[in-house]
Amino acid sequence: MLTEEVNIYEDFAEFIAGLSPEKILAYHAPQRVQKHVDFLVERKKTGAITEAETNELDKYFLFEHIVRLAKARALKLRAKMPS
Repeated sequence: MLTEEVNIYEDFAEFIAGLSPEKILAYHAPQRVQKHVDFLVERKKTGAITEAETNELDKYFLFEHIVRLAKARALKLRAKMPS
């Protein structure tokens, strides 16, 4: 089943990358979101993280994975575009 999920994420990343490769490559999480993720990561490192925070952090990591897949595909698409 994990293979099916990975394919879904990869397909979605491919779709996103195709919409606007340049916009995908320029995307970065807002600073407030990154600060919150950093906070959650620190809580996890110290063992002070709650179950709800762990679930939230897992969602951020999944989103980051999809964005990375999309950026990789956007780079491939950009490389195929005429200059």
